[in-house]
Formats: sequence, C-alpha cells, structure tokens
Amino acid sequence: METPVKPDHTAATTVNFSEPRKFTTTLRSDLKETFFPDDPFSRFRGEEKPLLRLKKGVEYFVPIFEWLPKYNLRLFRFDLIAGLTITSLAIPQGISYAKLANVPPIIGLYSSFVPPLIYSVFGDSKHIAVGTVAACSLLIAETIGKVVSPVTDPTLYLHLVFTTAFVTGIFQTLLGFLRLGVLVDFLSHSTITGFMGGTATIICLQQLKGFLGMKHFTTKTNAVSVVHAIVHYRHEWRWESALVGVIFLIFLQFTRYLKQKKPKLFWVSAMAPMVVVIVGCVFAYLIHGTEHGIQTVGELKKGINPLSIEYLNFDSRYLPAVMKAGIITGFVALAEGIAIGRSFAIMNNLQVDGNKEMIAFGFMNIIGSFTSCYLTTGPFSKTAVNYNAGAKTAMSNIIMAVFMALTLRFLAPLFSHTPLVALSAIIMSAMLGLINYDEAIHLFKVDKFDFFICMAGFFGVVFVSMDVGLMLSVGLGVLRALLYVARPASCKLGKIQNSMLYRDTEQYPGTTTVPGILVLQLGSPIYFANCNYIRERILRWIREEQANSSSEGNVIEHVLLDLTGVTTIDVTGIETLVDVRRSLDAKGIKMAIVNPRLKVMEKFIQSHFIDKIGKENFHLSVEEAVDACQFSLHKSKQNGDVSAEQPIVVDGSVI
Repeated sequence: METPVKPDHTAATTVNFSEPRKFTTTLRSDLKETFFPDDPFSRFRGEEKPLLRLKKGVEYFVPIFEWLPKYNLRLFRFDLIAGLTITSLAIPQGISYAKLANVPPIIGLYSSFVPPLIYSVFGDSKHIAVGTVAACSLLIAETIGKVVSPVTDPTLYLHLVFTTAFVTGIFQTLLGFLRLGVLVDFLSHSTITGFMGGTATIICLQQLKGFLGMKHFTTKTNAVSVVHAIVHYRHEWRWESALVGVIFLIFLQFTRYLKQKKPKLFWVSAMAPMVVVIVGCVFAYLIHGTEHGIQTVGELKKGINPLSIEYLNFDSRYLPAVMKAGIITGFVALAEGIAIGRSFAIMNNLQVDGNKEMIAFGFMNIIGSFTSCYLTTGPFSKTAVNYNAGAKTAMSNIIMAVFMALTLRFLAPLFSHTPLVALSAIIMSAMLGLINYDEAIHLFKVDKFDFFICMAGFFGVVFVSMDVGLMLSVGLGVLRALLYVARPASCKLGKIQNSMLYRDTEQYPGTTTVPGILVLQLGSPIYFANCNYIRERILRWIREEQANSSSEGNVIEHVLLDLTGVTTIDVTGIETLVDVRRSLDAKGIKMAIVNPRLKVMEKFIQSHFIDKIGKENFHLSVEEAVDACQFSLHKSKQNGDVSAEQPIVVDGSVI
C-alpha cells in the first residue's frame, strides 16, 4: 500500500473563513429569495433615466401597457376567434354555475363581463380565460347557505355572496402585494386532485335533482344526504326530464370523446354546451316544457351589470361565514388559476408571475363584487378552449367581455327558456372530466402517501363536507412536510471506482470505503426540530459501522460530515454538532466538516464553532477530507497509536 501524502492545500482550494456578511446584507438576501424569487427588479437595473425606470415599473405592475403598444391586426385575428369561442362556452357555464351557487342565473352572465376586463389589464397570463368555477360556486352555496337560506331570503343571500367576493378579492390582493404566493403551494397536486375529484362527484350527484325534475332537495353537500334526498323525494321524479337530460349528456360526452380522438376538433366540444342551451330553449318553448315537468331558468332581464357596492353586508351575524367562504374559495381559486396559467405558459416557454396573478384575481373580484358579480378565477375548461382556439394575448378576454355585454344588452331574455335539465347535463359533463382516475392510479404507483392525501381529500369532500375534506387533505400534506423536516435523510458515502466521486453506498453498491473513515452526508437544514434525530442518527451510523467492521478489525477513527446539502443551521443545530463532537471525542473518534455552505459557515464563525473544531478540520471536498484523514491515520500508526489498530472499549463493550 502506498504511503499517503500530506494534502497540499493551495490558495485555490482553501476553505473560505472570511468575515460573515453584515446582518442587513443577509436579511436583504433572505427577504429577496423569500418574497421576490423571480427578481422583478432586474428589469430596472442599468436604466439611468428616471422616466425609463418609471415606464418599466408601470409595464411590470400593469401588463397591458407592455403588450398593447405591440398589438397588431395579425394577433387580433387569433384573439377574435378565441374570444368568440370562449363566449359560446361562457354563456351556458355562467348560467349553470350560478345555479350551483344558488344565485340568479343572470349573475353568472354578469360575472363574465366585468372581471375579464379587469384581468386583461392586470393579468400576467396570455391564455387564461376568466369565469366562474363549479367548486367555488358550490363552496359558496354550502357555506353561506348555512346562515341564510337562498329560498326564504334570496336577497340577503345574494348580498352575502357579493360580500364574499369582496372578501376574496381583498384576501387575494393582500397575498399578492405581500408576496405570499408561497402559501398557495400548501395546496399540493395530490390535494387538488382529491379535492376536485370529490367536488366533481358531489356536484354530479346534486345534478340528479335537475335530471329528475325534482323541486325539493337537501341543502347539504355530502353524498349520504344527497342520496337520501333523491330517494326520499322519489315521488317527484319525472321521466320526461330524465330522458331529455340523458340525451343531452350523451351528446356532450360524445363531443368530449371526439375532441380527445381528434384534438383539432376542440371547437366542437367548446360549442356543444351552447348548442345544448339553444336546442333546449327551442324545445322547451315549443312543447311548453313546464307543463311536462321540464323546469326552465325563468326570467332574465336585459341590461349590463348594475352596481352592487351598496349591498355589501358586513353584519356581525353573518361575517364569520362570509370570511370563511371568502378565504377558502380564495385559496382554491388561486390554486386553480395560477396552476392553470403556469401550465399553459410552460407550453409556450413563457413565465407567469404568481404574485401578479394574485393581484389581478383580487382586483377583478373586488370590482366584480361592486358590479353584481360573484367569485371568478381562471377555470381550466375555458382556459383550455382559449388556448386551443389560438389566443395570443389577454385581448381574448376583452373580446369575450364585449360579446357578453351585447348578450346581456340584447339577447339575455332569449335564454330564459333554458331547461334546468340542460344546465344539469352541462355541469355533469364538465364534472366528469375532473374525476381524474388516471392521476389517482399514478399517485398510488409513485407515492403511497400522496395517494393517501388525495383519497383523504376525496372522501372527506364526498362524505363530510368540502371545507373539511380540503382542510383534512392540506393538514396531511403539512404533516408530511413536518415529518420530512423532523426526520431528514442522511446517507453513508463511498467512492465510485475509477472516479473521484463519492456517492450514497445504498444507491451505488459498488462503491468502496476507506477503513477507519466514515463519511456521512446530511441533506437538510439543521435546526431545533430535527437536532435530536440528527444526533442520534449520526451515533447510530457509527454503531452500525463499528458492528459491521469489528470482524475485520477496522475501527472508526474519523467521521466526516458532508454538509453540502445543508442550506442553513440555527444555534440549536450548532450546539448539536458540538455535542456530537464531544461524544465522538469520548470514543476516540475525530470529526471533520466538509463543504459548509455560506449561511452555515457564517453561523459557524459567529458562534466560534470553528475555534472549537479547528480550522484544520474543515475541508472543501470529501476527497480532500479523506486524503487528510488517511495521512493522519498513517501518521498515527507510525507513532504507535494503539487506537488506530485496536477496538475502542467503553464500559466494557466495543463501540
């Protein structure tokens, strides 16, 4: 065996022990990474002229000033087609989802006029099409319906729905201005999948009321109550309504199937709900549908949105329910809208600023609450249609708003004959697409805990309530994150043959280790929540290694802690490392630190941890540290150090 050579640490490979940065510098850096990870201020750097900086600032905060000056006729042609297409979808969806929210159908049409105009000014996505969504509509109906009945007191109920939209808007705007988009990340993919699937299931069950032409129904949203109501009021079932509903549903599902088989025919599926509404209106008018158990929407007045700011109600008796509905629906609407906007942006190699989206959604819900609208966001179905129709800018929302205004001004009464069963078929067809079986199966195959979170959200919504199901799923997701924090991963490193790389020995079984040297890698911030575990895990690694090596006489004399993956450390974490070193010293084992990152090194310097460990025990790489330890072991053997060749005995037992 070759005699180890003392490592030559040149200036280029010396660990940096320079003075820590000032507190203001680190605070500024931390705040920037927390609240401004996209570095929006980079666009202002290098501009000496105040007017140019002001111009760029206005363009950043009000995106329409950035794309509108570059707008041209070629872009308008694409946006015009897209705007017309999503308008044909917005009319039936607006009426349908208003029905879900237990508000007058005209409110659903109002909600597709003003909010899209606001979003086109402040929104950051080129493809999002603004409108109402089924999940939030049902959440509002469930939460507000517990304090005020939409049947016995429809006026007060409607005013509280407007107030809920206002609360949602304030909440979303504050999140955007405070750069708290990170909160939306707590709604994980598995949570959204389970929640949307459970909501879609409940909504489908509720549409059986419209399918069967029933007049009485439960106000509760759980599956047991819904099924009980369907059976209890079975004497109200009308076969005529059921037959019409089944025909409409088959037609809608066929168009969805056609779109999946031939994506270029997406417009067939997009136009299908409007076709159902028109055919339903004509059919109900000609046969006098109400006389045959086919209920219709009823009167729809002409005219664009009336002001509703004076109707906002902050009565203390209803405020808790309004706040609850506003915050929960605000979270759900943001999660759906931002996720969808980012998904379509990625397809075109674009970026969407989540915080700017929050502000845009907030503004459109605040102003919407002043103009007889209820909660709106960027629904998936309408946005997908907008994207496939070739939308190039947010102008498609403006075009939709213009056509919606024309509809409200001249055509609204024509839709008063829309059969409720047609709306039920439209809603059910849309909801069937939200029950993502394939994704649930994928979660089960990839990550059982993610699947469990998904199922908790699904069954919580289906059998308890929407808010309980959502909170249960989010709670499990947070619990999982806490478990990751409290039980961080660690691994033993070995050298890959014929290379300079050290990797996890479990992942790469062919790696080799140096006798007497144990290399451990820690991959998590070290702080109070996981310190005890890290201490015990390091000592357990040593016990296991000693047990495995005792037969060969290889006693552990050096432990190297690779901190490459440790992003930060607190005082408790530093004290833990001190305790670990003290325990190792008692066993005759030396500890060294490998590649601490900037924040960690600064804490080490400020706490005088380096003085306790010694600068010679800090290394830039695992290879360098192993070389230093091999040289130390060789030197110890030359000096006749018994500990280098004999097992260490403490309290009569070999460690």
